Amino acid sequence: MFINLLRFRFKDSVSEAERAQALEAITRTAKSEAVSFSVVGRDLGNPADGFTHAYCVGLADLSALRRYFDEPLHRAGDLLFLPRVGRLWRMALTDDADPALGEKIQAMHAEKMAGDPEWAALLAAIPDLQLQG
Repeated sequence: MFINLLRFRFKDSVSEAERAQALEAITRTAKSEAVSFSVVGRDLGNPADGFTHAYCVGLADLSALRRYFDEPLHRAGDLLFLPRVGRLWRMALTDDADPALGEKIQAMHAEKMAGDPEWAALLAAIPDLQLQG
């Protein structure tokens, strides 16, 4: 199992309607066929951390992760969501014992970014971005 956890905050300039649209878009992404389970909602961490929302998906294996990355619904959701995010922190977790799993996932991510410059640019434009794992 591979877990992708995002904690985020929208830009101050994003309206409530735009926030709602972005949350609807990533909720649709979280319901893609490749996802085993998901949670999209409020971040209950320390308010001093500056996050207001969270997104978590569980993916069964690398094959599911590939399908999730390649899902047109995922790209469409990100194109609506990413421009509205002011702060994003990502963490990945797994129970898979493969010592090379992190490198395999990073290679998939790099391939996605190289193959979709628009998506990569939107991710890179987030003012406060931290990617771990």
